[in-house]
Amino acid sequence: MKPYTIAVVGIGPGDRESMTLKALHTIEAADTIVGYSTYLKLIEDLLAGKEVVQSGMTEEIQRCEEAIALALQGKQVAVVSSGDAGVYGMASLILELAAAHKELTVEVVPGVTAALSGAALLGSPLTLDFACISLSDLLVPWEQIERRLKSLAASGMAVVIYNPGSRSRKDCLPRAAEIFLEARRADTLCAITRNIGRKGESKEVLTLGELKSREVDMRTTVFIGAEDSIELNGYLLTPRGYDKKRKG
Repeated sequence: MKPYTIAVVGIGPGDRESMTLKALHTIEAADTIVGYSTYLKLIEDLLAGKEVVQSGMTEEIQRCEEAIALALQGKQVAVVSSGDAGVYGMASLILELAAAHKELTVEVVPGVTAALSGAALLGSPLTLDFACISLSDLLVPWEQIERRLKSLAASGMAVVIYNPGSRSRKDCLPRAAEIFLEARRADTLCAITRNIGRKGESKEVLTLGELKSREVDMRTTVFIGAEDSIELNGYLLTPRGYDKKRKG
């Protein structure tokens, strides 16, 4: 990286094998790493000899402002997000804050988001059209989330749910499941993945009717299958339609 350049890096789900080479090389080249403390623990072996700026949840603005200030001092700064920095990550905030500094160039380094790493763990549930939605109402009003859920439920396509619940938002997933049950069959296949790419990784395939009673947290990613998703030999998948083409 050059002076007055800041990189926003998606580090993937957590395991080193799932991090892109570009993300790894960008972190190695940086002399200053900025991020949420939980995510920095995932790459602590890469932080030796580097200046590390870390903070907790809800301190994103201050963290990004400090990262930009350090970059403007000529430091090679990498701001890390889990998954992909442009999917519920820090890329948009950095770009917004950096807009006031024309001398600063932002590089966004993509990573493997939970929708993709979770789908790979399950098999291939996202073969056709799909959508992602977060159930966190910290920045988006629940009324807006609910409108989007209703549209997605009616679409029939696969849906990936980020931030399905927490200690203070235990009713979010049950409410979302009820909305989907208004438009889809109770036996629609769904899945819950936990700690993707980290210690304690797990997966569970279940039905939409069963989903509303499951406990989830911020380490959980939920998949609601498409109308024609199936379970085959332990894998959850959405057929792309090749069998119809072959028969035709």
